Amino acid sequence: MADLKPVGRFAPTPSGRMHLGNVFAALIAWLSVRSRDGEMVLRMEDLDTQRTSGEFAEILRDDLRWLGLDYDRETLPQSRRTAAYDGYFEKLREMDLLYPCYCTRSQLHSVNAPHLSDGTYVYPGTCRNLTEAQRASFDRAPAWRVKVPDKIWTVEDMVQGTYTCNLATDCGDMVVRRADGVYVYQLAVTVDDGEAGVTEVVRGMDLLSSAPRQMYLQELFGFPHPVYAHVPMLLAPDGRRLSKRDKDLDLGVLRQRITPEILIGALAFAGGLIDRNLPISAKELAKEFSWEKLRGDSIYLDASAL
Repeated sequence: MADLKPVGRFAPTPSGRMHLGNVFAALIAWLSVRSRDGEMVLRMEDLDTQRTSGEFAEILRDDLRWLGLDYDRETLPQSRRTAAYDGYFEKLREMDLLYPCYCTRSQLHSVNAPHLSDGTYVYPGTCRNLTEAQRASFDRAPAWRVKVPDKIWTVEDMVQGTYTCNLATDCGDMVVRRADGVYVYQLAVTVDDGEAGVTEVVRGMDLLSSAPRQMYLQELFGFPHPVYAHVPMLLAPDGRRLSKRDKDLDLGVLRQRITPEILIGALAFAGGLIDRNLPISAKELAKEFSWEKLRGDSIYLDASAL
């Protein structure tokens, strides 16, 4: 990646135990940084305070310690960062890029709403040019959207290769603050990574489409673009994505029957980082880590075999 000292991050949502997909993303992020004597940052993404808790946050920290994935600093959780987000929200307002959106959830997701061929919803700009009189006619609080340009954004991803997106045609104007006043993922993550000095973002490939959205906000806020690496998804043998609902795959169960070295060895082997499925510590694995070894396609993993 970059020649400067790398700063990576792991940003879990404290809504339950980590599953193997979370562990794999955290492991790769940690290996990338530690193999080059970089800095690792931990951040709890708890914007949804109804689903997250301090108890789960502490369990996540304990799981990271058990895995041997240390970190150099922990930033404030997102639930305590509203004032910071307010400041960047006002920057967008000063740029005349914000407008209130009164569309309901049912309107946004109706069968007549515009969608891409893969089913992805594209906001058509319904509320972008409402008059003040039209806005005053609504009796509900609005969400707030940022206007996006008709421009191609290119992500040179370390794992997935070149990814392009035109936000105007592939996404539409983005919500940055919900009607209840809670800031959304794209704004919060952009601000958090930028202020923490993150130089590389390693996460699951399901978030690849978020990169152009965040690159746009980075330019508006004056943050440099980090390097992106979207690692392959871990799938169950039947093709299902691993999730926190799959209790047999979370660390609460796995820690009772295997060692961290066995788990890390199995994940490293599945991801192509080592040639044989043998126990290995994260520290030892960092000595031989290379992005060139990591496979880019989805990984099928039978957790019952661990």
